[in-house]
Amino acid sequence: MKKIGLFYGSDTGCTDDITKDFVSLWDSEALDVREIDDVSKEDFDQFEILILGLSTWYDGDLQSDWEAFFDDFKEIDFTDKVVAIYGLGDQIGYGEYFVDGIGILAKVILENGGEIIGHWPIEGYRFTDSVAVIEGKEDYFYGLALDHDNESQLSDERLEKWIHQLKLELKPYLVVEEVVLS
Repeated sequence: MKKIGLFYGSDTGCTDDITKDFVSLWDSEALDVREIDDVSKEDFDQFEILILGLSTWYDGDLQSDWEAFFDDFKEIDFTDKVVAIYGLGDQIGYGEYFVDGIGILAKVILENGGEIIGHWPIEGYRFTDSVAVIEGKEDYFYGLALDHDNESQLSDERLEKWIHQLKLELKPYLVVEEVVLS
């Protein structure tokens, strides 16, 4: 099975908690989990499949470790890489910037040749604007949106559904081609 790189950043511990929940629900040794403050852009080269986790701060800012790494992130070649993103935000207090971090990362990934999976429906959220909403497919975020501030009771259910969705979407990518010797 191919290794999956899970890169995340957390300031207050909420994204850290969600990442721990993700790892326990994924139930696989195929995950290589790394905090973004302890990586280089070359670390991304080791994986064809990536899962990225972050929160959005204030007026649409990236989580601080992602912010510090962002110039390097913009230089990563995502060609032939499949990426899923989960993000935390506050749809009530910062409704016009809800999970913008997802969209900020997604746009770089797409510009640099990557493919994004794990789109998540916007139905049931109460935000006013977000760069995480897919242009041309406005009913979906680029990835899983979690509002742990106002809807923490929904986080586990949403995460479980998203993981199930990811596993289905990743099936074609996780199969290692068998070589037949003649």
